[in-house]
Amino acid sequence: MHSFFCRIAAASKVASRSALAVTVAALSLILTISTSNPAAAMNIQKIKTPGGIEAWLVEEHSVPMMALRYAFDGGSSQDPVGKEGVANFLTAMMDEGAGDLKSEDYQERMEELAMRMQYEDSKDAIYGSFETLSVNRDKAVELLKLSVQSPRFDTDAVVRIRQQLLANLAYADKDPDKVAQREWYAQAFAGHPYARSSNGTMTTVSSITHDDLAAYHKRTFARDNLKIVAVGDITPAELGKLVDDVFGGLPAKADLIPVTKTQPLTGGGQQVIEMGVPQSVAVFGLGAMPRKDPDFLTAFVVNHILGGGGFSAKLMEEVREKRGLAYSVYTYLQPYQHTSIMLGSVATKNSAMAESLDIIRKELKKMADEGPTADDLAAAKSYLTGSYALRFDTDLKIAAQLLGLMQEGFGPEYVENRNKLIDAVTLEDAKRVAARLLKPDNLIVTIVGKPLGLKSARPATVQPAMAVPGRG
Repeated sequence: MHSFFCRIAAASKVASRSALAVTVAALSLILTISTSNPAAAMNIQKIKTPGGIEAWLVEEHSVPMMALRYAFDGGSSQDPVGKEGVANFLTAMMDEGAGDLKSEDYQERMEELAMRMQYEDSKDAIYGSFETLSVNRDKAVELLKLSVQSPRFDTDAVVRIRQQLLANLAYADKDPDKVAQREWYAQAFAGHPYARSSNGTMTTVSSITHDDLAAYHKRTFARDNLKIVAVGDITPAELGKLVDDVFGGLPAKADLIPVTKTQPLTGGGQQVIEMGVPQSVAVFGLGAMPRKDPDFLTAFVVNHILGGGGFSAKLMEEVREKRGLAYSVYTYLQPYQHTSIMLGSVATKNSAMAESLDIIRKELKKMADEGPTADDLAAAKSYLTGSYALRFDTDLKIAAQLLGLMQEGFGPEYVENRNKLIDAVTLEDAKRVAARLLKPDNLIVTIVGKPLGLKSARPATVQPAMAVPGRG
């Protein structure tokens, strides 16, 4: 999720548009202040354009700007074998010239219009975001249309961006956090597209050409795998025209490589990757329930209590507060289109990693065996329901949240019902789901550093990533 997000290329572009950022950020702040509780106040409209494309809209005319967030299903799972990193490469190229405008001309035009456009990739999708002032909307939309339908992928831009991406890869190879995360997926999903790095490798990125980028764009940018949300100063009729203009010229159907349902390797496992750093980093995780599973929200609450609640979480209390072993330890649920996982991380000095992981395993087992207390559950529910509105405090945040719901197959009513569903979680629910979710024997751990007393260990039961029935 690339991506949601970091590349050298992106950083340089942001720096060159500081005046634009100030203008749009100021208006975004006004919009934020003008809407005290946006999650409760939103009127989410489902529209269908004259061309038959569905979109969601939240009208907000108090500030003269609009935000668009959209996604094409596919992402890095669609990278061809041997061309890993092509989706990520493409996201860096989408404002490097389009139509008749070469890179420099295209970006100068963006600055003149005070528009913001960005692309990012995840394992399952390519995401785009677009912001414009209402006064410049028509001209800004023309630039967006060129980017979506006619990116250039000029050779000089491809060479320049490739060098930046290779520099990022070289840097990432020395970052223990990034190496641990990358290798966890390689271990957990061996043989599946999710095992591959979204950023590719030095070899694969070096081999990506104009033709590879153009072919990926042609296969994945289509109308049937497109989802769109707009927020701001635009009417349904205006949005319908905009969407058809920008996206209507794309192919009707994407040509996606089939990706099977999968689950992480079972039986647990531990991998140690030596790196000469003063402290080790561990990424640990196991399989979880899909996003539309009836138990997912309960698992979300359980995870908050265990490792997702910051200083109030059990892992933080046991690892940091009581023993001072690490500055931070956390867990989170990550649903994908084809699997779902609970992932966590801890960083500590090499001599303390073994003890830290031992405590983490014990806390997982304790939560699985006993579940949370009534007080833990009440505090978690209060925080999660009270903080929900913060996810909707800017127009782009609103668009991103609603786009996620569209991708997961939920309707607009979910925004209103979500807190009610969390409030409905009982202690019995939490205990049952904790036992279902937390299987310490299946914990996959990747450690980068020189941890004392820890070695790589094969899983007790070797089971590679495999297809599982049902839709996530």
